[in-house]
Amino acid sequence: MFDFIPVEVYSEFYVNIILLTCAVTYFHTLVLRPDDQKVILFNRIFGYSLLIFVTLLIGTRPIHGEFVDMMTYAQTFEQIRLGLLDIGQGDVGFEMFLYICTRLTSVEGFFFISACIYIIPLFVASKNWFPKYYLFSFLVLVASFSFWTYGVNGIRNGMATSLFVLALSYQDKNKVLMAVFFFISLMFHKSMALPLAAFGVTFLLKDTIKYYFFWVLGILLSISMGGVWISLFTSLGFGDDRLSGYLSATADASKFSSTGFRFDFLIYSAAPLVLAFHYIFKKNFDDPVYKRILHTYIVANAFWIMIIRANFSNRFAYLSWFLMGIVVIYPILKTKMWPQHFKKVGLVVMFYFSFTYFMFYYYQFR
Repeated sequence: MFDFIPVEVYSEFYVNIILLTCAVTYFHTLVLRPDDQKVILFNRIFGYSLLIFVTLLIGTRPIHGEFVDMMTYAQTFEQIRLGLLDIGQGDVGFEMFLYICTRLTSVEGFFFISACIYIIPLFVASKNWFPKYYLFSFLVLVASFSFWTYGVNGIRNGMATSLFVLALSYQDKNKVLMAVFFFISLMFHKSMALPLAAFGVTFLLKDTIKYYFFWVLGILLSISMGGVWISLFTSLGFGDDRLSGYLSATADASKFSSTGFRFDFLIYSAAPLVLAFHYIFKKNFDDPVYKRILHTYIVANAFWIMIIRANFSNRFAYLSWFLMGIVVIYPILKTKMWPQHFKKVGLVVMFYFSFTYFMFYYYQFR
């Protein structure tokens, strides 16, 4: 589909197309009012165009070592197809999905279906939450720092987290569907037990301030007892570098090649908490769905901070970071908070993507 793009610049092509989309969207917020009919048309045309583009770009990418674990997935697919590898030793949901794909399609088909499972739930969730402005939500999600990596490399993790987001979007719409998608998410990757448990806690504890205190406590525990928590989570299997079942679904290791306490990523994790504090306590945004999402993010992120020095901590980081875009964008698409609010929505989208863009080129040229 995109054979004209050299594989070495495939990722760069994506990040620059997203930059262009964010810029056009920002310009759109500068010249139109939120209730203008052109906004609805723009939302629909650009929303579906972005969905198709991202799905095709990720789903039809070449099978190449440039995408790291993609080669492992391709090899595993072929081994199962030839009957050289048994299933039933790892994450049952993903293994069954992989087995069915070996019987129904080619390895290229498997990667395309995987991309659909990764991307379409984010689009559907955005439409569930924001029927009039789903483009902004979907754009923020696909512009997130880890989105590309978990689409082309940590494929299994990516699908599991997207199914989790889809489940969250049915909180007040259909609790049966919510439970079903939570279950499938967990079956695709057992690490989803952490955000799922965090989500469960949100029904027991509703005080947002206490969650913020817990997050700060996570920093203190990491500084004072980091080695203890690393040993504990390693013993639970999160530090195991062997293939879990068949596959390693880690993120790009280069993004975490610097060991030690990562203050840069701590600040990155804290940024949405600052915004959320502003939304809730300064602008009095009171939405139970949003608070449960925020609280889930805080709990999962606090656990990551506790083992931030570990060389496998990227696996934990994504278990909260996949919610970051929703934490940032949800309140400002639900209610008007500021003067010239619509313009500032576009500005938030641009600023949010700026970190992704900066980090991409930072790791390219350092």
